[in-house]
Amino acid sequence: MSKLKIAIQKSGRLNQDSLKILKDCGVSIDNGKDQLKAAASNFPLEVLYLRNGDIPQYLKDGVVDAAIIGENLLIEKGANIAFIEKLNFSKCKVSLAIPKGEEYSDLSYFQGKKIATSYPNTVRQFLEKNNIEANLHIINGSVEIAPNIGLADGICDIVSSGSTLFKNNLKEVQVILESQAVLAVSPKINSDQKAILDKLQFRIKSVLKGRQSRYVLLNAPNEKLEKIIDILPGMRSPTVLPLAEEGWSSVHSVLDKNQFWDIIDELKNNGAEGILVCPIEKMVV
Repeated sequence: MSKLKIAIQKSGRLNQDSLKILKDCGVSIDNGKDQLKAAASNFPLEVLYLRNGDIPQYLKDGVVDAAIIGENLLIEKGANIAFIEKLNFSKCKVSLAIPKGEEYSDLSYFQGKKIATSYPNTVRQFLEKNNIEANLHIINGSVEIAPNIGLADGICDIVSSGSTLFKNNLKEVQVILESQAVLAVSPKINSDQKAILDKLQFRIKSVLKGRQSRYVLLNAPNEKLEKIIDILPGMRSPTVLPLAEEGWSSVHSVLDKNQFWDIIDELKNNGAEGILVCPIEKMVV
């Protein structure tokens, strides 16, 4: 029986979130400590735990059929490798930073300067696009120390919270790209593996939609029902059921979690009572 081979980061920030989304998709992975390969017991899937920087090459060569990988790494090392789904976790930026005490007005600051980075292809493309000539010093590891020891005038690196820049007396001055985890596909995937990947992507979409949504139940007086229904976006339209108490109805709907509190406040102001909010594990649309 065909199996889909999917790569995830062996260790680090992407590893746990990658395993969690697979688990939330109902995929049970029998992996022990320090295993480099593990099979799912209830889905035709095999997980390969790889070094993050090696994953793009494994995709190119067709050693794995798919991967959960940072979009930033795909841009840096995975030319011509497509991704089919943004996964909404492990969000970060790839940014240029300089010492805090330096004056900065625009990108011309970097003209003729030295930039330390682990992302030479990304930086080079960005600088060429903006007609800036700079010297790149490629470092595989912590680049933040480079300006402090006189190795570079600035750096280009991943920025999440900004705390690492702060600790090294640096400031972010230009965002090159914004990144998150994505589901990438090997250009050499065959039709059998693609069919399995389609099933997995369907499950992932349902999980992601559920994470972004909240199920809302409320009671409303019938004379205010029309206004309350207008407030609720819903998937198509809210479900409305009569209550045992005459003149009242129960209204059920789904809200985007990012709009949730504003809509709840408006519902309360328009007569909604007994509002109950539930998380959604998965939402199949």
